[in-house]
Amino acid sequence: MLYVPTNFFCTLPRLSRLIWNMAESASLHARPELHNARAGRRKHLDIQYENDPIKKVKGPSPIARKKRVEKVQKQHVDKGEKPSWEPKNWHLQLQNIREMRKAKDAPVDTMGCSELSDRSESVEVQRYQILISLMLSSQTKDQITAAAMHRLKNHGLTMDNVMATSDKQLGELIFPVGFWQRKVQYIKRTTAMLIEKYNKDIPPTLDELKALPGIGPKMAHLIMLSAWNSVVGIGVDTHVHRISNRLKWVKKPTTDPEKTRIALEEWLPRNEWREINCLMVGFGQTICLPINPLCDNCLNKPICPYGKRGR
Repeated sequence: MLYVPTNFFCTLPRLSRLIWNMAESASLHARPELHNARAGRRKHLDIQYENDPIKKVKGPSPIARKKRVEKVQKQHVDKGEKPSWEPKNWHLQLQNIREMRKAKDAPVDTMGCSELSDRSESVEVQRYQILISLMLSSQTKDQITAAAMHRLKNHGLTMDNVMATSDKQLGELIFPVGFWQRKVQYIKRTTAMLIEKYNKDIPPTLDELKALPGIGPKMAHLIMLSAWNSVVGIGVDTHVHRISNRLKWVKKPTTDPEKTRIALEEWLPRNEWREINCLMVGFGQTICLPINPLCDNCLNKPICPYGKRGR
């Protein structure tokens, strides 16, 4: 009987590989040209693993991705390309809003931030006053903002004069605008930055404006339009946000004005951006009210998803 060790079959593969390697090594020594040819064909791969603790490949930040998406969206709108989605009946709805706004009888038409600067001042001072009026307008009705601006202009609404005014007196001048105590600090800090960095003028770009204390995206877009006559986006406040969702001008419901702005700019033609804020703010102040909207007085009731719900 032939005796075979129990681990014989386990060692066979290793033995085979050993014999093969020895034979290959002998052939390479006998014929060096084979070794050189094979070495020339070798490729060294630098493999980057996902969880490599030494090297980590970083992708774009969420903010960078958002800006890139917005840039692509605006390029499509600028070129006049038809968007992949647009709301039903939006042309007629916008035409009806223009018709209902013909009278220019909303508070925004006479007390909006673009109407509150002193036209007798230099353009630099006028731009500064537009910025201050928009800063005051946050969480504040137009009537209260206009009254505060009237008091400030009588006091002297220039950068030098604001910096020379005490916080207590400045607060008395702008009271009762919303969050007036916080806005006193915003006005002082922003004014100091404008004097130091911008030679007593306001920044000419959206990003620089948003970097100022108390200036958010909505304000920055409206400042670019009113102070610099530059349309770089849509100014979306609570009225534009509310009406856009009621008309379903957003592909899916949005939870804040900034999300609404991004959704609108994705499909609304750029030539409509300049007037859309003033149109819809006035419409929201007179007919499409936050509570108990006057749907029976609205031309859009038959084609408005919100109005057709029996209001």
